[in-house]
Amino acid sequence: MPIPVRIVLVDTSHPGNIGAVARAMKNMDLAELALVRPQSFPSEEARARAAGADDILASAVVCGSLEEALAGCGFVAGASARLRSLPWPLMTAREAAAKVTAEAAGGTAAVVFGSERVGLSNEDLARCHVLLHIPTAPGFSSLNLAMAVQVVAYELLLASDTAPSLAPVREKPLASAGEMEHFYVHLERALVARGFLNPDNPRHLMRRLRRLFNRAELDTNEINILRGILSALAPDVPPGPG
Repeated sequence: MPIPVRIVLVDTSHPGNIGAVARAMKNMDLAELALVRPQSFPSEEARARAAGADDILASAVVCGSLEEALAGCGFVAGASARLRSLPWPLMTAREAAAKVTAEAAGGTAAVVFGSERVGLSNEDLARCHVLLHIPTAPGFSSLNLAMAVQVVAYELLLASDTAPSLAPVREKPLASAGEMEHFYVHLERALVARGFLNPDNPRHLMRRLRRLFNRAELDTNEINILRGILSALAPDVPPGPG
């Protein structure tokens, strides 16, 4: 049975990389691929580079947004070669693989990879619990997209043998990516309505709050409690979706 971890590629510009990613996934017992705004897919070049992993390409889901691609996912790791000025919880590929596979024991988890040219945007990373970073030799940190997926997929395969014993015990499942986004919309509206957040000059406040709550790994019950608090403190604010 394939490892229940979704690989998500955002804004992939070269179809050959999609095929090479599918091949890497097939080698390491991963089957679920989501593509956010690929420049060219389906593609004969992708099929050729997949080298027999046609079933993964055939079942790949093309999405219009990262939010759509993460539907139903709980824990999310964002892979990036760039470290950020606003520090984000950081894990190596091996550490993140252990965490992702453990969380996947209770539902689908995901690893997100950005475009070949610029990687993940700060907005995309804000939807992730941790930043997954693959250390490289000093002075040359450029990994091909498929190479990066191969490294992470290998670590996921190794971690999957021990993941059940590492799975955290939760009263309720981890809040999904969609539930977290609905909470952030509600929170931002409440902060703006009460004058705490200036919508014309938000700076890093919402990004810092996302980092704080993502680090807490909130479950569905905790999200409902927080949204109830927001509704009680700001009853005039429309809560948005969810």
